[in-house]
Amino acid sequence: MIIINGKKVAAEIREELKKKINNLKLEGKTVPGLVAILVGDNPASDSYVRGKSKACEEISMITKTERLSSDISEKDLLELIQKYNSDKIFNGILVQLPLPKHISEGKVIETILPAKDVDGFHPISVGNLVIGNDTFLPCTPAGIQELLVKYNIPIKGKHVVVVGRSNIVGKPISNILLQKKENANAIVTICHSAAKDISYFSKQADILIAAIGQPNFVKREMVKDGVVVIDVGINRLKDETHPKGYRIVGDVDFDEVSKKASFITPVPGGVGPMTIAMLLKNTFKAYLIQN
Repeated sequence: MIIINGKKVAAEIREELKKKINNLKLEGKTVPGLVAILVGDNPASDSYVRGKSKACEEISMITKTERLSSDISEKDLLELIQKYNSDKIFNGILVQLPLPKHISEGKVIETILPAKDVDGFHPISVGNLVIGNDTFLPCTPAGIQELLVKYNIPIKGKHVVVVGRSNIVGKPISNILLQKKENANAIVTICHSAAKDISYFSKQADILIAAIGQPNFVKREMVKDGVVVIDVGINRLKDETHPKGYRIVGDVDFDEVSKKASFITPVPGGVGPMTIAMLLKNTFKAYLIQN
């Protein structure tokens, strides 16, 4: 069994981008820029945005965070996004979700210029993904594909079972891996809460992608020997023995399932670090398109 080290792969991607940005500087060119818009004071969102800013600084990418009050009007937020749509310094715009209830996530996502949609959530980006056009891929699914490629895990013709159908992970990773393209061309099954018995599907998986948001949901008896397991879940479990009073676990019971897997991602340190790395990669791609 091989543990897939997302931290290591993400560090390699950042290092590669850093070299490209330093070359731009040597050539006297502008460098890519990313603006993050954070509404309210959600601690998880704040931590995530700080991580993105730190990663940008590490590779010499321009970064800015707009911290807005949770009572900002939808109109004011949309106007701010429009301002950054026309700002040539910032090639990527990221609006951190979730948003307060009085603001429409759909309207916010649709207001971001598709050429600056580095999260890959705009309907135009999603449509291009589905029909197989080049586009910005959502960061977590793109990171999953990157991990499979970096570890030389065959995808073509393999049965990929995705547990979960969210717009952020389940649907896009299914569409990415079924495309008739290199590093894809898999047979994909999506299963979710409507399935009477998810294990009926999960036992068939050559590659199992768990993105259901339930701690330790996938058990040893739900997978076959030699399965490749990609665990996207990030769940907090109370643990008085831990300094923080909780510990982070995935959607897969790692201790059990790792005994049957050929490859498996840990939580933390697996898919998580790849999300920010792919965001930086998308921002660099947006910079190239815009320049």
